[in-house]
Amino acid sequence: MQLKVPPVIVFLFFIALMYFLAKVLPVGYFDFFGRTYIMMGLLVIASIVVVWALFQFYSRKTTVDPRDPSKASSLVDSGVYAYSRNPMYLAMLMVLLAFGLWLGNAFNTLLAAGFVGYMNRFQIEPEERSLGLIFGKEYRQYCLKVRRWF
Repeated sequence: MQLKVPPVIVFLFFIALMYFLAKVLPVGYFDFFGRTYIMMGLLVIASIVVVWALFQFYSRKTTVDPRDPSKASSLVDSGVYAYSRNPMYLAMLMVLLAFGLWLGNAFNTLLAAGFVGYMNRFQIEPEERSLGLIFGKEYRQYCLKVRRWF
């Protein structure tokens, strides 16, 4: 892996950046009817996705630590993983979007996009290379069937 920064630390860093941006940027505030409902919906869906994903990893007795994909003992490709190759990162993105809605600053969407870019480049791509080496053709076929995020 290129970087061994745990994704949760990256997620918390982006949360802090979003909060800082909302506090120091004098423009970009927004509000609209239903903002709270969308925020809550994102949080509920994110919670379901992450619990479902973790349950699948634990039931297959494989590692949930993304810093060392070589410890993966089985390819999880069913359940939520039939819809997203990275549902835990997708859940983090949904929480970031919900937090951005709560803060009410439109520029936070740029930071959420930055999170996706960072995760793709420094976390997901190296993970995918490692998983491709471990699981070979089976993993490559899975990548053709299932999109990276959703």
